[in-house]
Amino acid sequence: MTHLPPPAEELRLLDAELWQLDARRTQLLARRAWLVASLQSSRPAAPPLPPAAPRPEASAPRVQNVLLLLGGILLTVAAIAFTLVSWGHLGITGRALVLGTVTLVVLAAPLPLLRRGLRSTAESVAGLGLALTVLDAYALHEAALTGTDGTGYAAAAAAVLAGLWAAYGRGLGALRLPLPAALVAAQLPLTLWAVAAGADPYAVATALLVTAGLDTVLALVLPAGAGGAVRVTATACGYGLGGWGVLAAGWLSWTATGPGAAARAAALLVLAAVIALVAAARLPEPGVATGTAVAGGLLLVAAGGGALRVFLPAGWAVPVHLVWGVALLAAVRADRLPAPVRQGLVRACAAVQALALLWAVPLVVVTLLGPLGWAERPWRGEPSDARAAVTVHTPWPPYAGQALLVLVAVAGVLFLAGRDETRRPWARTGALVLAWAACVALPSVLGLPYAAALLMLGAVTVVTAFLPTPWPALAGSLHLAFLSLATRSATLTVLSVLTVSCATASRWPRLTPVAAPAALGYATALAVATGAAAGWQPSRTALLVLCVPVAAALAAARLGASPATVPVEVAGAAAALLALGLAVTDAPMLATVLAGCATIAAGTAARPDRRRAAYPAAALFLLAGWVRLAAWDVTTPEAYTLPVTVPALLVGAWRRRRDPLTGSWTAYGPGLAATLVPSLAAVWSDPQWPRPLLLGAAALLVTLLGARHRLRAPLLLGGSVLVLDTLHELAPYLVQAADALPRWVPPALAGVLLLAVGATYERRLRDVRHVREVLGRMD
Repeated sequence: MTHLPPPAEELRLLDAELWQLDARRTQLLARRAWLVASLQSSRPAAPPLPPAAPRPEASAPRVQNVLLLLGGILLTVAAIAFTLVSWGHLGITGRALVLGTVTLVVLAAPLPLLRRGLRSTAESVAGLGLALTVLDAYALHEAALTGTDGTGYAAAAAAVLAGLWAAYGRGLGALRLPLPAALVAAQLPLTLWAVAAGADPYAVATALLVTAGLDTVLALVLPAGAGGAVRVTATACGYGLGGWGVLAAGWLSWTATGPGAAARAAALLVLAAVIALVAAARLPEPGVATGTAVAGGLLLVAAGGGALRVFLPAGWAVPVHLVWGVALLAAVRADRLPAPVRQGLVRACAAVQALALLWAVPLVVVTLLGPLGWAERPWRGEPSDARAAVTVHTPWPPYAGQALLVLVAVAGVLFLAGRDETRRPWARTGALVLAWAACVALPSVLGLPYAAALLMLGAVTVVTAFLPTPWPALAGSLHLAFLSLATRSATLTVLSVLTVSCATASRWPRLTPVAAPAALGYATALAVATGAAAGWQPSRTALLVLCVPVAAALAAARLGASPATVPVEVAGAAAALLALGLAVTDAPMLATVLAGCATIAAGTAARPDRRRAAYPAAALFLLAGWVRLAAWDVTTPEAYTLPVTVPALLVGAWRRRRDPLTGSWTAYGPGLAATLVPSLAAVWSDPQWPRPLLLGAAALLVTLLGARHRLRAPLLLGGSVLVLDTLHELAPYLVQAADALPRWVPPALAGVLLLAVGATYERRLRDVRHVREVLGRMD
């Protein structure tokens, strides 16, 4: 029969064989790398590739256009210089002959160029001819019409030039430049005539908007294929002049002080809105049409609000504009409007509501965040009213009543919009959140008494708990809790009611993930407030706070696999940390709290899905024992720790015998740490030699046992304690040796160490991997 060695002997043989295989593999890899390097060094070098031919960076048509453009610019600059500088050296006849001849020759030059197929050159020459006509107009004014008004003459000249350039472009149909240039020149006459006639800003803004309207009509009439350059130019001019006209009309509406001025400015805004909406209805691109309709809707709102603003007192401008924004929804119901226009008006209404809500944000912020100031100054006395309670460290915003109306109005609009199936989810949620914000701000706006405000906010919190989303109720309860910090009785009453209410609400499965941890949080706050009201020290209050983790552990065990289990456990852990923080100044009480936390963790570890809680439970028990020993000023901790260590090690050995898969940290870690760590702490404060000697011997024995039985916990714990104990004993001699050594010795030793490590880097890495594998195979 085949002889089979014991498992331990067979494992040792397998480890030895695997180590030999790793060593042989390392040798073979080194030999392979040397052979690859030898073959690469003997291989002939590849011939260099021929340099790639340089590629041109610009195409021939682009070079041609650039040259023609530069030539036309240079000729135009030369003509301007001639007109401005050399004009006075010629007589009237010479001036007329020179300018007329040059202009006619340049304007006629594109004809033969077009017949020869030189279209780009003809465009450049035509552009020069158009520039010369502008110089002719300027020269005519300077020579013969110096007495005329400059602005009026510029308006007439622009109109004449626009007509001449349009006729020239129609005559030479192959050129693309004259017609857009004529359209650009046509933007000036109406506005310049208004300025020349001494018109007021309303007339100038009207001229801008009328010109923009004509551009819009032209852009909509021209077909998409033919006259593309003219259409693009008309579109750009319409947007440009329309934007300036809208800015002017908006400024006039904002600065209007009487009904007449406000009505005239509103008429201008209506004109701009009509132009935008007509264009949106005719534009073929849906995206552009929707954006234009948004602009038109906003202009209508600005017109209506600006017209009524002068009749109302301060603070009502935003509500009035909001009313006009909501009125846009009536136009959306008109089926005759195109879809992009309706969509644009809806977005305009949404934009108006968003801006109104942004104006009302300060009221909500002050109402919700203002009570946080009571955390710094609790129980200072009952405030005079609800407004004083929320403005403990923030100023009250102006026009709070109007802001409250804005919240209510927008909430109503969203509620009505929620009737549509496509908008129902977000519209109803937004309406409920805004309604809740309005209810929270209502007591402060009305200046209700402090007690009445607490009652009303409590009722609002209870009602909002039944909403589809529980978060407004949670935010309202936090606001109520901070608001109650003004007086002691209010704090205790409100926290008690909130604790009971949240605990009751946690019975509904929909509210459990939020209500259960909220109940624990308010219970923690109630415990702290109760201790402070009774005049207890923080360490005594910690015992009362410790009741919350107990309740959390019991609730988590009852919840099982519910989604609320983890939030409840997190809330309990937070309360336990708070209890530890309160007891940290009193060592005996801290040991008691640590023991309580350890007991809670141990009870949690009894659950099958929370076995890992045994580790923190053991650590907390050990820490509680160490703190208790330190509180008793014990100089011989072994007398108290060895009676715990010996049974703990026996229990660990018994558990490993029953369950061989139990790790050494679970079986032996708590027992060994219970004695080794306090003894090590006592060694560092003990000047005598027996304790360090005994501790070192014990740590050495534990380390050897861990190495013999391949157990990770005894090996690491014993080795760490042995190293620290040795350092403690050798520290005085190391200090003396460091003082005796020359200053250059430590850097030299460091340099030698670095060289040695660098020379054997690969072998060291292999050894480290081997040690890691050995530790990994340990229990």
